[in-house]
Amino acid sequence: MIAVVSPKGGVGKTTLVANLAMALVDRERPVLAVDLDPQNALRLHLRMPVDDSGGLAVNGLARRPLADAEFLSPYGMQVLPYGSLSEAHRREFERALDGDPLWLARQLASVPLPERTITLIDTPPGGSVYLQQALLAADVAVMVMLPDAASFVTIASMERWLDEYCRPRPAFGGAHYLVNRMNAARPLCRDVLSALQRELGPRLMPSVIRFDATVEEAMACQSPVSRYAPDAMAARDVGDAADWLLARIA
Repeated sequence: MIAVVSPKGGVGKTTLVANLAMALVDRERPVLAVDLDPQNALRLHLRMPVDDSGGLAVNGLARRPLADAEFLSPYGMQVLPYGSLSEAHRREFERALDGDPLWLARQLASVPLPERTITLIDTPPGGSVYLQQALLAADVAVMVMLPDAASFVTIASMERWLDEYCRPRPAFGGAHYLVNRMNAARPLCRDVLSALQRELGPRLMPSVIRFDATVEEAMACQSPVSRYAPDAMAARDVGDAADWLLARIA
């Protein structure tokens, strides 16, 4: 189970989860993509019907099994969307999560899945009850960053999250930092990447996801980039990241 997290918004985390899910399916691994973000946007990348309001938050409040809210994407992965809630119901759901930090771990453990399924959990930015739920459920954490100064200064926050929720657990498999939307033509991006390599060492994934406008075009078509443009630079980069994660999991 892989939690994909970030301390700040706008880093392309949800798009990355959708594309990683596709890359893992292409590598013949069953995938469950879980959206733990109230924006409920992951489904739109994977062609879930727009008017479907179901999801894990809806089922959680109604005390129904999460498996009942699963959607089979035409791209081949199972998707568990967040669902559509009123503001009052969202706050009620978050209060329930705050009182039961292991709710997601228990619920996902009860979802029937094929052997060797990899579960990817998308989360909202920053610290929240959702972050706590995802990191307490995860075997592996992927911390997504942009190659900018603002992301660099958030490392301390992410390390505190890992120390609180992940590292005390003997079964936790490790945390890895991933740089997204790397533009090597910009000196600042190169400088920040070098600083991250010095600061994080082997915790920084060797594969970076390079900036590629094709990703936004694919997103507009509700398609993973490897389906929209298989030869795109970002499609290759996401595939490399998927291969690296599979090797770590193995």
